[in-house]
Amino acid sequence: MWKERHQAAEELHTFLISIQEHVKKGDPGPFSYKDELQVHLVSPGQCQSLENVWSGNGMAFVVEKKILKLEEDIIEESQASDSHLFDLSVEKSCVPLPVSTMQARQLLSSYTLTHNPNMAQFGNGKPVELLPQLWVRCDSSDAESTCWLGAEPIKTSRNEISGMSFHKVTCAGPTSDKSCFPSLEALKKSHKERHHSSAMQTRGFAQYDLFSCSAVENSVIESQTNVTVDFVWNGVDHILQMPPLTSASTLNIRVESGDLRSPVYPVYKELDFLLVLAEGLKTGVTEWPETLETKSAAELVQELLNELKNKLDGVNNSAPKKDAEKVKSDAAAVDSSIQSFIIERGDLDFAEVLWCKMRKSVASYQDVVNCFSLVLQSLRHGDVHPWIHRGSSSTLSKLIQQSYHGNMQSVSLSGLTPIRMLLEIGLDKMKKDYINCFIGRELATFNYLDYFISTSVDLQEQVHRVKKLHHMLEVVANCNAFLSLEHENLFPLTQSCLKYYKENPWNEQHVFKLPIRPSVVSSFYQNSHPQIWKVEILSGHGQKEVKTMWQLGARPPVDHVSFDVPGTEYNLCYSPYVPMT
Repeated sequence: MWKERHQAAEELHTFLISIQEHVKKGDPGPFSYKDELQVHLVSPGQCQSLENVWSGNGMAFVVEKKILKLEEDIIEESQASDSHLFDLSVEKSCVPLPVSTMQARQLLSSYTLTHNPNMAQFGNGKPVELLPQLWVRCDSSDAESTCWLGAEPIKTSRNEISGMSFHKVTCAGPTSDKSCFPSLEALKKSHKERHHSSAMQTRGFAQYDLFSCSAVENSVIESQTNVTVDFVWNGVDHILQMPPLTSASTLNIRVESGDLRSPVYPVYKELDFLLVLAEGLKTGVTEWPETLETKSAAELVQELLNELKNKLDGVNNSAPKKDAEKVKSDAAAVDSSIQSFIIERGDLDFAEVLWCKMRKSVASYQDVVNCFSLVLQSLRHGDVHPWIHRGSSSTLSKLIQQSYHGNMQSVSLSGLTPIRMLLEIGLDKMKKDYINCFIGRELATFNYLDYFISTSVDLQEQVHRVKKLHHMLEVVANCNAFLSLEHENLFPLTQSCLKYYKENPWNEQHVFKLPIRPSVVSSFYQNSHPQIWKVEILSGHGQKEVKTMWQLGARPPVDHVSFDVPGTEYNLCYSPYVPMT
């Protein structure tokens, strides 16, 4: 019996060490173990159903049953016979599969044995190597409905093992009957039975989904955009206590661009066309969007040139002025139900007005060529002398500057040159729009924005940085529009976004966090139900600390156990963390 246990522990130890080596070389896994199991090595945030359970420090091994893969011929046969059933089977196969609680206990027993200081043979005579904590998905088939079992080595200041902390997570399943919830006193009594300490502390946690509250029901963003608020407070009075206004609270903000209800949706559409051009410049193939104008692009550009020529000739024509005002208005237009976050610019130069007209009307490569041909011809003949912003770096701006002196160089409108020229004037215009907004609302200074508008990098990198600017604008504008956040909160949020995007690539899945006073968002959560509510009961200190957590959630707590009652709350009961000394 002992020999078998020792061999199982040795095999597991060798296997887990090898996983670490594979991950260091860039292999993400999962890694097969004994034919029927697979193991992931995850970082905080990579295993969603484990987030509310583990400490979130360092890496963790996650063990689950291996997902059986269908052979290609079986897949083809399934597709031919019943595509619906095939899609369903593939979807189910993507769900993590649990193991039995008995098997999970055996794995934890082997894992614990590998950390026994008296088992020096696991380290070849060297001190025992500390492994990341181990978590096993369980199928809840035991009497306590266990859905997770975990073990975590307890380390000393010298990074030596002094014991093992065991974790058990049980789930009572969905219920809509609040009378079945234990009282806070009952939870304290249960905790005291496991840890005989006279001193106990309670800590509350609650999370509310602000975009699901009735206060913003008509403005819910139906996309990956999501804003939640977390509350933490000491001294819980009762189960489902509303967070007091003295709580520490943090907004969790994830915004996806492109939602129709976004206050900066028109700016997104403008950016989207810019991205189409950048992709066309990179691949040589441009997928032109539908035009937004009834007139052709060449007609609109010719009208613009005629207006400039008439001004040069001293002819007063009020009609083009109205059209110019329309361009300026369109550049800052927003959904009428939401106040614009964009500060309207009144200083559009010729290249920017040209961009506004062309982006809404060009439908082909030839349209772009025709428009620039008209512009260059008028410049070369001296028919127009348009003004441009100082410092503009686009090819067209340089040609305009040259035309002032009558020595404009020749440009061949062939290949990708027209696409590049259009992309350049769009980039120049949008950079100024973002600068105008962030500086105009006193959310950033030019020095902080310089990285995002720099022309010292290639054109594709400039586009990438403008995408970052737009995502920052979406984050700040949505919080202003839907949560009514004022400058005192928008300023630190903007600084957080700037810092993140100076160091990281564009990522709309990133969650920005903003500490905030509960009173600022109290109207959004005080009349709604929390998505998660949790109480922690703690006693002891340091390595002797014992914790009991009891949690309620509006969504299934784990993704590897099925719950068949939709629309009810999920009652999670966490047993105390019992360290082995």
